[in-house]
Amino acid sequence: MSANTTKTSVKKSLKQDRYENPDFYLLDDLLTEEHKLIRSSIRDFVKREISPYIEDWAQQALFPYEIVKKFGDIGAFGPTIPQEYGGGGLDYISYGIIMQEIERGDSGMRSTASVQGSLVMYPIHKFGSEEQRKKYLPKLASGEWLGCFGLTEPDHGSNPSGMVTNFKDMGDHYLLNGAKMWISNSPKADVAVVWAKNEAGRIHGLIVERGMAGFSTPETHGKWSLRASTTGELVFDNVKVPKENLLPGKNGLGAPMMCLDSARYGIAWGALGAAMDCYDSARRYSIERIQFGKPIGSFQLIQKKLAEMLTEITKTQLLNWRLGVLMNEGKATTAQISLAKRNSVNLALEIAREARQIHGGMGITGEYPIMRHMMNLESVVTYEGTHDIHLLILGNHITGIPAFV
Repeated sequence: MSANTTKTSVKKSLKQDRYENPDFYLLDDLLTEEHKLIRSSIRDFVKREISPYIEDWAQQALFPYEIVKKFGDIGAFGPTIPQEYGGGGLDYISYGIIMQEIERGDSGMRSTASVQGSLVMYPIHKFGSEEQRKKYLPKLASGEWLGCFGLTEPDHGSNPSGMVTNFKDMGDHYLLNGAKMWISNSPKADVAVVWAKNEAGRIHGLIVERGMAGFSTPETHGKWSLRASTTGELVFDNVKVPKENLLPGKNGLGAPMMCLDSARYGIAWGALGAAMDCYDSARRYSIERIQFGKPIGSFQLIQKKLAEMLTEITKTQLLNWRLGVLMNEGKATTAQISLAKRNSVNLALEIAREARQIHGGMGITGEYPIMRHMMNLESVVTYEGTHDIHLLILGNHITGIPAFV
């Protein structure tokens, strides 16, 4: 689909994106000039390429495929991947900022970018051969190719170790069978990083390319959430996968879990972006909306809501920044990332609901971003580890006793 096709099929919103970044504790003082330049660039991109169209895309459940190349052009795909493979060579705070700004525009848009970077490019770079890195990463970084990540199965979500997708060694190739579902990007993906068990029951990653016989990607319809993102299944019916497409660097469940850690880190920043957008909209609306002869922002209960929103946003900004420092130093743990992901999404949902109250009836319309964010966040709170699973990850860390089995 061309850019012209999409933009003529939706009307451009007349409302200007007037977003202002809340920074109550002067967190900008902790950022480098490069961080601020990256944020400014991505924010301008979101205001120009996403905000004017996102409500219409969401209403029509339309994934604007041309956004993929545009994300590639601005460096939103694999920003921490080394430049020699087409990535940005940036630090993890930069990555977090990029995800925050994109999800401020829309969670579905951020899902497109974070899946590409954290769940497709990351494992190829981390666990792939040099030949695989050179073949796939530059095209994924540029947006020429779109990728997806196949872990979740119809009967195995929070228990990925129970997967039944499998492959057999046929001598000169592997034979892959099984299915994955709830896969972001799959209907449009050129490549899929798929996790499957070998004949010994060991989990490995394989790169599956569109066009391989027996490989199909049915689209999931009827979503009330992430409507501007494309979601589907991965179906493998005796797919012949070349042996050179096996990721050689790591196997076992720990490999996809490392990918999820990278993605969850990005979500922690991204969900905060959605919360900040809801807060900014509610703050502005409270000043402009007149009731009983004065702005509703003059009433104590509205001020209470806004003060609590800003408090939680500020705490989360500081938490995410500190986690970014730990990521840069290679010290961040899975439990620390789980805490941040769980905190950010819960915070964002609570702020979206309070912001909807402040907007009154207007809060359920596409005139404002609140209900779209709220519906999106109901997916974000579930994927990449549910709210409760992250609670149990923390509980395991605290007590040393796993509650999963």
